Amino acid sequence: MLNDLVAAALKAGADAAEAVAANRRALSISVRLGKLEEVEREESRDLGLRVFVGHRQATVSSSDISADARARLVERVVAMARLAPEDPYAGLADSDRLARGPLPDLDLFDPAEPTPETLEARAKEAEDSARAVPRIVNSDGATASWGASEWRMATSGGFSSLHRASSFSVAATAIAGDGQAMETGSDWRTVRWQEDLPGSGAIGAEAGRRAAARLGARKIASTTAPVIFENRIAAALIGPLVGAISGPSIARGASFLKDKLGERVFAADVEITDDPHRRRGLGSAPFDDEGVANQFRRLIDKGILTTWLLNSSSARQLGLVTTGHASRRLAGPSGVSPANLTFTPGTTDQAGLMRDAGAGLLVTSMFGPSLNGNTGDWSVGCSGVWFENGEPAYPVTEITVAGNLIDIYARLVPGSDLEIRGASNAPSLLVDGLAIAGL
Repeated sequence: MLNDLVAAALKAGADAAEAVAANRRALSISVRLGKLEEVEREESRDLGLRVFVGHRQATVSSSDISADARARLVERVVAMARLAPEDPYAGLADSDRLARGPLPDLDLFDPAEPTPETLEARAKEAEDSARAVPRIVNSDGATASWGASEWRMATSGGFSSLHRASSFSVAATAIAGDGQAMETGSDWRTVRWQEDLPGSGAIGAEAGRRAAARLGARKIASTTAPVIFENRIAAALIGPLVGAISGPSIARGASFLKDKLGERVFAADVEITDDPHRRRGLGSAPFDDEGVANQFRRLIDKGILTTWLLNSSSARQLGLVTTGHASRRLAGPSGVSPANLTFTPGTTDQAGLMRDAGAGLLVTSMFGPSLNGNTGDWSVGCSGVWFENGEPAYPVTEITVAGNLIDIYARLVPGSDLEIRGASNAPSLLVDGLAIAGL
């Protein structure tokens, strides 16, 4: 069907075309206070078509895959492309960059499909364990879910392939109270294979523990002190790095790292990698969303920024070649995204980082980040634990941490407690001094 769609687009006047199909099935069961609260079932099959008329491009998508609908899709998108503004860098990926031959087996698809009863039992177990934690007074519920997806692509440039993936998740949120205040805490896990999912009871118990640990939180006076970002949220510090080294940002000149390629940005022992071929990885894929061959890369090697993240368009604009980081939805041109981003761990655990710092802030949750993409000035609301003499002292809340990311990156010290929980992962990260705004 996709090959026919591409051929129809060329016959209608397109110079090149790219068709994608996404099929998805999913089931999610939510419970609250021991009772079934919500059941969601999704089954979708969608098409996307991108065409090029000279250097003009347009994309359309549809969930109607009938022959008549596909004919209308082709007619509409070619007409749109003829009216689109010219983009001298638009076009399919160069043929010599495409993924060829046998693709790597990344073990992303588990054919098991849990029953609704199984998912409900997992959700109930997670919530029951959360509610059993001392000082937990209420629940915001628990959810267990499963999903399976397939992404297939065909282009007039000769690329045609697919990849499939599955996911299994459990999440719980608990509410703790002490008669004066109430706090929430949550935990979750998502994996590709059902056998890799941790026990629901452990996930729920951790949600309850985190909620109870936040009771008695204090406000603190504004100060400058060492700050440790807990491993569960430390990867958020790397999010701005991704945006700053993405090809479109560099091409626009809108990046605080635009002049840093080949220079030391982090400490000399820091390494940050991107691995699209990690087995069972949540960000893994055998090729990027333009069909380009992707590969393991050291984005930061011994503290040095080694590459931009490029799709075909931004690579052409910069006079470079794509790095296999194209990312797109059914409609719209390709953007840029990493696959499995990992901040290589150090040698000191979180407790050791606290001992080394002496006194400061351990950040356990963040919200409302603000970033000036041109300068790197960054701030974020957060809560966590104040520590003294290298030991946790009391929980704190309603504070803001701020600094310039160029300065922060240069002083980051990684802990040893790396845990792979998503597509972007980091150990606890210590900065020896940051501005903390409190009372």
